Amino acid sequence: MHSNTVNPTTRRLTLRAATAADLPGVLSLLAETAGWLNSRGVRQWPAGGFPAERIAPLIEEGTMYLLDGEEGPAATLALDGQADPEFWAAGDDPGSALYVHKLAVARAHSGRGLGEALLDWAGLRVLGMGRRWLRLDCSKDNTRLQDYYRDQRFAHLRTVDLPHRASGALFQRAGGLRGGALGAAMPFVDWRGSSVRQHV
Repeated sequence: MHSNTVNPTTRRLTLRAATAADLPGVLSLLAETAGWLNSRGVRQWPAGGFPAERIAPLIEEGTMYLLDGEEGPAATLALDGQADPEFWAAGDDPGSALYVHKLAVARAHSGRGLGEALLDWAGLRVLGMGRRWLRLDCSKDNTRLQDYYRDQRFAHLRTVDLPHRASGALFQRAGGLRGGALGAAMPFVDWRGSSVRQHV
C-alpha cells in the first residue's frame, strides 16, 4: 500500500468552537468521563457529570471547543484566560497564562493522542495571544493524571489543599508545542477551522 493512501477506517476530526446546539453532546461526553473517573475511585468531577448551567456559559463565551467526529464529540476542552482565584495568586501573574478546563476524551477515542493534541493546540493559542504559560489544575489525589500531565511536559508548581475542592494540583508549561509538528502528529485532525480562529 502506498504511504499516501487514505485509510478508510480513519475518520477526520475537526476542532471547532462549540455552539448552543452542542450542549447535550458536551454534557454527555463530560458525564461519560466523570463516570469513568469515579468508577476508578478518582474524585475530581461530579459522578453524574456537570449541570448544564455550568457548561452553557462556556459555550456562550466561545471558550468551549469540540474535536468533532462523524458520530459526535470525540473530545472537548475549555480554554480561557480565567484564573481560578482560589488557586492562582497575584504572584503567579494570572494574566500571563491561558487555562485549560474540562479536558475530556470520549472512551471510544482513548489512546489516540487526542488529549495531547488538544494541549498542543492550546499551547499554540497561548503564543498566538501573546501570553507565556498554559496552566491547569487537577485532582490532588489523582497521581496517575498528574503523571500524565508531567509526561506532557507540564511542571507541578504546588498543590493547594482546600477541603471543599477535589482539585488543587497546579501545573504549567510554556506556550507552544510539547514537541514535534502538530499536523504530523495528528494528520486526521483539521486544526484550521475558521470557527476556531474567530473564537479563541
